[in-house]
Amino acid sequence: MSLHISAKQGEIAKIVLIAGDPLRAKHIAENFLDDYKLVSSTRNAFYFTGIYKGTAVTIGASGMGCPSIGIYSYELFNEYGVECIIRIGTAGGYTTDLKVYDVINVDRAFSESTYAKCAFGLEGDSIDHQGKAYQIINTTADFLNIPVIKSCIHSSDVFYRHDPAVPKMAMDNNCSAVEMEAFALFANAKYLNKMAATIVTISDIIPTHEGMSAEQRERSLETMYKLALESVVEIGKII
Repeated sequence: MSLHISAKQGEIAKIVLIAGDPLRAKHIAENFLDDYKLVSSTRNAFYFTGIYKGTAVTIGASGMGCPSIGIYSYELFNEYGVECIIRIGTAGGYTTDLKVYDVINVDRAFSESTYAKCAFGLEGDSIDHQGKAYQIINTTADFLNIPVIKSCIHSSDVFYRHDPAVPKMAMDNNCSAVEMEAFALFANAKYLNKMAATIVTISDIIPTHEGMSAEQRERSLETMYKLALESVVEIGKII
């Protein structure tokens, strides 16, 4: 067991899909995995391990924000021997060029967060995806005929802000959307020499206020789930 995950050694697969919402992780396990088992429920951050098309995979929750996913992903990489983590989350679109339910495969995360610098001495305000998962996701999307946008993203430390304008960092770096976790996940993977990717579904368009309900965020992201799980099968062939 680690400090925040109560699974025993051997109960976490080498590939993990991590969602912010524990109920999203539960929904995926119940509807997509065979022979799944709840292996950790500490703080109600559920982790399930099961089989998808012959490949072992764990699906769990990270909570919201860089500090939270930083804890969970570090423990998974460092204490459970996980080789690849794919974040599956939602994001807000900064531009009306995006539509609700669009899927983004994140190539780089920009952030004002001090997470990477304070934790590992990593300088700079952006970190790329790590390892081969990103390209495997793109190749899998092409094979499945799933439209995927390859884009950089803004990993923000704040959800509510007094200024409704697109933040300068996002504007200067052409970030198409905003979420809160990819930067820390990529930082951990870079420091520990692991594989990490982030797939997000656009849940709302910030300029127009169009968006999903909370229930839709939990249950209506099947295209992203399918892409992530089919990519797991391919990643499993190389680790």
